[in-house]
Amino acid sequence: MDVVNLNPETRERLDIHNSELPILCQACEARHKGICGVLTAEQLVRLSKHTTKHMIGAEQQIAFQGETVARYANILRGVVKLSKSTADGRQQIVGLQFAPDFMGRPFSKENDFAVEAATDVKICSFPRAILDEFISRAPDLEHRLHLQALRELDESREWMLTLGRKTAAERVASFLYFIAVHADPEATSNERKFEIPLKRSDIADFLGLTIETVSRQITKLRQTGIVHISNNRTVEIPDLIKLRAMIEVNFLD
Repeated sequence: MDVVNLNPETRERLDIHNSELPILCQACEARHKGICGVLTAEQLVRLSKHTTKHMIGAEQQIAFQGETVARYANILRGVVKLSKSTADGRQQIVGLQFAPDFMGRPFSKENDFAVEAATDVKICSFPRAILDEFISRAPDLEHRLHLQALRELDESREWMLTLGRKTAAERVASFLYFIAVHADPEATSNERKFEIPLKRSDIADFLGLTIETVSRQITKLRQTGIVHISNNRTVEIPDLIKLRAMIEVNFLD
């Protein structure tokens, strides 16, 4: 039986009755989506002996810039923000990570970024040394980490374009599109609903805008009907393709 091609519900039932898998892994949210999906049962058993799950409240620090890396983690739920500081203390949000992203940079001794929970976050952490060993022996694991790194590189390049060439309206719309796509990557519907994971001040920081500009552009998007926002954080997008098209053809100003 080809387990890889089974639907998630069937795979979950198989896992529950698979005595080779650790109990911790059988009920894991990221069992088949994150890096653990390419590990063997033997590797999962070994990893689970050193694994710890943590709940981290919003705005709590997870790792500091320049801190020695002792553990890696899988994001099981929530959104994490990455930021970098200059020598004089100025800080910039440089990226966001979502479940089931891998959090960490293999083989690095220090964190290049500060890591903070943007929302309430659940992570599964494990020692750096064990995963580094697995990477050297498991080509599929190395391949999956490589794919995530390439995806993040592509997103960074796209964000350079957004910050360098797009208008304030396009930046805010691009941000909402980015969150919509990542909040539920397996969604097939063209309609999306999600909670904005950042405060307005953080959105402004991420987009290189003022808080007032961000609020003004969000209001304009609401008035066009492209997005519906309630409680300041809950966003509904009736037509994701339409939002994407409007970003690309500069219809937002």
